[in-house]
Amino acid sequence: MKPSLILVCLLCVTVTAAAQLFVPANQLFGRADSLRGQLTPLRTCYDISYYHLDVKVDPDARHISGSNLFRFTAVEDFSRLQFDLFDNLRIDSVMYNGQELPFKREYNAVFIDFPAAVAKGRIDSFVVHYSGHPVQAKRAPWDGGFDFKKDSNGKHWIATACQGLGASVWWPNKDHQSDEVDSMLISISVPQGLTNVSNGRFRGREDLGDGYTRFNWFVSNPINNYNVAVNIGDYVHFADTFHGENGVLDLDYWVLRENEAKAKPHFRANVKPMLRAFEHWFGPYPFYEDGYKLVETAHLGMEHQSAVAYGNKYQNGYLGRDGSGTGWGNKWDFIIIHESGHEWFGNNITASDIADMWIHESFTNYSESLYIDYHFGKRAGQEYVHGNRRGIQNLAPIIGTYHVNHEGSGDMYNKGGVLHNMVRTIIDDDEKWRQILRGLNKQFYHRTVDYGDIVDYISKHAGRDLSSVYAQYVRHANIPTLEFYFNPDGKVFCRWIADEPAFNMPIRIRTKGSKYQFIQPTRQLTPVSIPGLTRSNLEVDTFNFYVGVLVNE
Repeated sequence: MKPSLILVCLLCVTVTAAAQLFVPANQLFGRADSLRGQLTPLRTCYDISYYHLDVKVDPDARHISGSNLFRFTAVEDFSRLQFDLFDNLRIDSVMYNGQELPFKREYNAVFIDFPAAVAKGRIDSFVVHYSGHPVQAKRAPWDGGFDFKKDSNGKHWIATACQGLGASVWWPNKDHQSDEVDSMLISISVPQGLTNVSNGRFRGREDLGDGYTRFNWFVSNPINNYNVAVNIGDYVHFADTFHGENGVLDLDYWVLRENEAKAKPHFRANVKPMLRAFEHWFGPYPFYEDGYKLVETAHLGMEHQSAVAYGNKYQNGYLGRDGSGTGWGNKWDFIIIHESGHEWFGNNITASDIADMWIHESFTNYSESLYIDYHFGKRAGQEYVHGNRRGIQNLAPIIGTYHVNHEGSGDMYNKGGVLHNMVRTIIDDDEKWRQILRGLNKQFYHRTVDYGDIVDYISKHAGRDLSSVYAQYVRHANIPTLEFYFNPDGKVFCRWIADEPAFNMPIRIRTKGSKYQFIQPTRQLTPVSIPGLTRSNLEVDTFNFYVGVLVNE
């Protein structure tokens, strides 16, 4: 029996080849990674509830100085804790109840000792004063730090972007995604003539009398550290409103003065259609209290909560291109739709560990097709998902390594979107699928989650165990292969070839020209009971299912 490949090429590598390309995890990570990614008792002992970040930015010197107030509740008795700040920034002092606390640094972790034990349940606070030259991003937002640029008029145009690398690249905090503050005041001081825009609602400006103006922004919803943003420039502001599921949502736009004329019609054409589509699929926009903002940046974009960074140059597609090759991706502005989709998946629902960043990116990649689905029809959305396969590499799993601040492969975007489209096809009930997506955002509203939370919820509400499906596509690099065997007596058998031992995904097949039917293969050879099925008329739904197909000769 010699296997031959039909219908679809195998877009995967063997496990052996993949192993040759990637070094074992225990050779990749060290003490610094553990300090950054591990929830040790020195981090779990306190629960952050509020920050007041107060920072002065000197654009000419590319220097920052300021403080951050940590307000926390003691989860247990403790006398030492860890917070985080990159070691190129100097800690000037740590103040607690009027006295300076001793501290020690190890890599980018900082350990402070209290004069007496902080009792469990106590609400307390300390303030970290710091200064220095922050890391300058070389290619924001793919690397992290401050992005110092100037606009076409020679005025400073500055932004921060730090997902993955961590917010501690520019401000002190407990830098782990599992602990989001309930609220936050962001005070950024900039030279007169410039404006700072940050997350949440504008709380006013103050003339500091030294040539600087402080801009105060208040975030009243839980926010993850990496979403906290500085945006400094010669901005102009215009506003609108959206009548959504939770009432009137304020829309605020901050763009360079030179781009106001083209920004208004472009944002009008993209933002409200996006909100209508995403509220339909995912439920109410999660941050009505803080509003929705787009802020123009020199870098391409980031999902900064309630202050989405926008740098797609007022054009449709991804800088004018459609990565799917279908044409559907050029009918809308990729950055507005994708980064705004993160308000539901990434900002509302946040992975506790960055190893599960696939949760953010897979659902948000999939949101692009749902935007198309809402405005252009289901077939158009599925064509877009199918077209995105050409960007998948299948070289490493889309889940990362836990507790060392390590994310999975870039396939978490396109492969993740394909996975969710397959799950929708398996469920075979579009309204049920929509309620699952809305239910995720309701069940995990303003919460952090992990792999199990998401997979268990979808399985429960789909009414079928999908754990092996998610495990194969998330935890393994290869895609599964559906193998068929045709006996000389006309009997047909099939089975899955997969990395996941209990893989048992249902899939649709048909005889050419007939209606698709679901079959339920397992890892064992199983009879296929479709009358008249032959090698020559077999068709597998490889449009909606991302699998390889083998037919034995």
